[in-house]
Amino acid sequence: MAGGWARDGAVQDQIDDTVSDAVSAARARMPKGESAKYCDECGEEIPEKRRLALPGVRTCVACQSGRDASSRQSGINRRGSKDSQLR
Repeated sequence: MAGGWARDGAVQDQIDDTVSDAVSAARARMPKGESAKYCDECGEEIPEKRRLALPGVRTCVACQSGRDASSRQSGINRRGSKDSQLR
């Protein structure tokens, strides 16, 4: 696939590096330390099972779901059809 002066496998190396960087960035964003007992945003109690499952968690499920939903609206079109990219 690679052409010109690129060696064989260079494209796969770029893909692997991109995935590795994304995994490292996701791990860096994960909470660490002691979990909060109450949500930083709404003040509701964070269930013990959530605190045990996610060390360092600072928000309840409802508030985190809201954060996740707003971060998904990045405007990047990840669908594969050409028509969807023209919109």
